[in-house]
Amino acid sequence: MQRPTILSTSWRLTMLPLPTLLSAAILATALMSSPLVHGATTIAERLPGTPHAFRLERLAEGLERPWSMTFLPDERVLVSERPGRLVLIEHDGSITPIDGVPRVVARNQGGLLDLALHPGFGDKSDGEHDWLYFSYAKAGPEGSGTAIARARLDLNAPDGPRLNNVEPIFEQNRFSVLNHHYSGRLAWLPDDTLLLSIGDRGDSDRAQDGADHAGSVLRLTATGEAPSDNPFVDDPDMAEALYTLGNRNIQGMTVTHDGTVWSSEHGPRTGDEINRLEAGVNYGWPKVTLGRDYVTNQPIGRDHAPGMRDPAYVFEGRYAPSGLAWIDSARFPDWQGDLLAGGLRSETLTRLTIDNGDVSRAEVLLEGEIGRIRDVRQGPDGLIYLLNDQPNGGLFRLVPLNR
Repeated sequence: MQRPTILSTSWRLTMLPLPTLLSAAILATALMSSPLVHGATTIAERLPGTPHAFRLERLAEGLERPWSMTFLPDERVLVSERPGRLVLIEHDGSITPIDGVPRVVARNQGGLLDLALHPGFGDKSDGEHDWLYFSYAKAGPEGSGTAIARARLDLNAPDGPRLNNVEPIFEQNRFSVLNHHYSGRLAWLPDDTLLLSIGDRGDSDRAQDGADHAGSVLRLTATGEAPSDNPFVDDPDMAEALYTLGNRNIQGMTVTHDGTVWSSEHGPRTGDEINRLEAGVNYGWPKVTLGRDYVTNQPIGRDHAPGMRDPAYVFEGRYAPSGLAWIDSARFPDWQGDLLAGGLRSETLTRLTIDNGDVSRAEVLLEGEIGRIRDVRQGPDGLIYLLNDQPNGGLFRLVPLNR
């Protein structure tokens, strides 16, 4: 295993029309800026130690353990807080709570987790696809497990914004008394099927049990079923929803325009990985890993094994990756086609250069400026947005200078 070189229409949002006499030049300038700029506070005008000229801004603060974000059509931001709250961040940085979130298991690593709008959100006048999807830790008779629900977002409800018509659509097939390694990242594929990552729930052998959802990535329809073309649907010993297996605890997942899926995954003590996910592939955990035992610090698995895929990249030290974004923004032309990976323990944002499908280089962009980085997204305005995992967390943004 080689390491690459390190150097309901009630939700519908009303947009103000642009004046008809705006010149083309003014319009272009307006489109290149984000409405969120009104609430921005500059943290650093230009960060030292990097050749890239960008400004670090804080857009909102006062979030409790924020976990994920997604952007509404008018570029306001929905943010999940792990204790079980959903909030709307307005253009001026103010925070509005959204009621109607179902009960979650908010213990240890559990809680309200990832957010994702249906790819067709806002496209049809009847609101057919206007669903907000969210993953969460759900209680059950045998403990808790990773689950998905979807809901209609009503921002104009008389008593304040809320979720309506909440529909649980999926839960993992074996719950556990342990309250960690829920994973829970969501990502849509180009065919409008939904990927869900589920961690090994603290029992590493479950990641090699194809009948168990733990330690895997699942592929689901928009209503939570297993598609008929999933890789293991004809194998009676494998779960129909299974897309990959051998994944310890994925905390970042992103899909490129051509459908390539990338993930960032926690190893144990070291061995944190970037993987290019492909249907039907076994990614090795716990048989193949560069991670070490927490107590003895001794190697756990092998470097390679037949029938198992090596990672595309292994982070140095204890990176603890969380949040992963694929960049195609014209605002950051030097980063196009690359990945940005957040880090929790490392408090780091790293740019991973992709060459011919491989990670060839790693470059640190942030290190400690905002603390533990939980989520990384490219916004609809082409800027880079970050959440930090703190009791008093915030929403941050990278803005290129002179662009």
